[in-house]
Amino acid sequence: MRVLITGGAGFIGSHLTGKLLAEGHKVAVIDNLSTGSLANIAGFRSNPNFAFIEGDIRNFELMEPLSEQCDVIYHLAAAVGVRLIAEDPVHTIETNIGGTEVVLNAANKFGKKILIASSSEVYGKSESVPFCEEDDIVLGSTSVSRWSYACSKAIDEFLGLAFFQQYGLGVVIGRFFNTIGPRQTGQYGMVVPRFVHNALNNEPLQIYGTGKQTRCFSYVGDLIDAITKLINCDDAMGEVYNIGSNEEISIEELADKIIDMTVSKSRKEFVSYDQAYGRPIEDMMRRVPSLERIKAAVGWEPKTSLDEILMEIIESERAK
Repeated sequence: MRVLITGGAGFIGSHLTGKLLAEGHKVAVIDNLSTGSLANIAGFRSNPNFAFIEGDIRNFELMEPLSEQCDVIYHLAAAVGVRLIAEDPVHTIETNIGGTEVVLNAANKFGKKILIASSSEVYGKSESVPFCEEDDIVLGSTSVSRWSYACSKAIDEFLGLAFFQQYGLGVVIGRFFNTIGPRQTGQYGMVVPRFVHNALNNEPLQIYGTGKQTRCFSYVGDLIDAITKLINCDDAMGEVYNIGSNEEISIEELADKIIDMTVSKSRKEFVSYDQAYGRPIEDMMRRVPSLERIKAAVGWEPKTSLDEILMEIIESERAK
């Protein structure tokens, strides 16, 4: 199979690339390297089935031939990370909405199946836990830049579903919940790599807000298993699927766990959102996915425990 991955030099994209190449598929990756890294794909460059194109997904003239030459598309390219979203909301909106529009038009021109990566951020401030795919979206004020990301990903979903409904394009949407694993960077606000790096260096672990907010962290390998199953299931087309874990932990508990696992001398340091991001950032107290729909569709469930994931991340960071 010939596969095109947008954002393939990123954290998730590079893991997906490795899995598909190992299975013998031909993989083309397009990435503008704004948040992706050549280091993530360095091990693939000598593989004859791998091709890397440095470019912007908003360029239709670039995306058109790439779409024509592939069988399926994984659209992972996006502006991600709370820090990046807060600091550059224009880039967030233009990349997520404009890029997805171009990718969908190119896919539709040649009738290529496409998986669109969305986010649990779409649920916004909803308190209907666990989150189900058909739940209402509850977004905050337009004056808070964080919600520009949630809104942009919701529009990506609307666009994808519209292409399915209007043109019959094979579109499936995955809402990712806090995916973690080796190669993830803490540069854009991701909490686990930030905590692990600081713990290994005996530096303070900065906890934003009260630390009582909870998350469910999903292993990147489990997520890739989910999205490859979804894109190969014709019955999954035209639907949205939560992809994540239901192992819930508070951010303060996460910090304690990482300190214990690394035998670190780090201390916990509580920082306000205003101090951390230089502006108000509304946060959600709980974010737990319902996984019933994806289990019913393709039989997928998360396999990797949080302790197993954290140990792999810690060992990977130690090896640098």
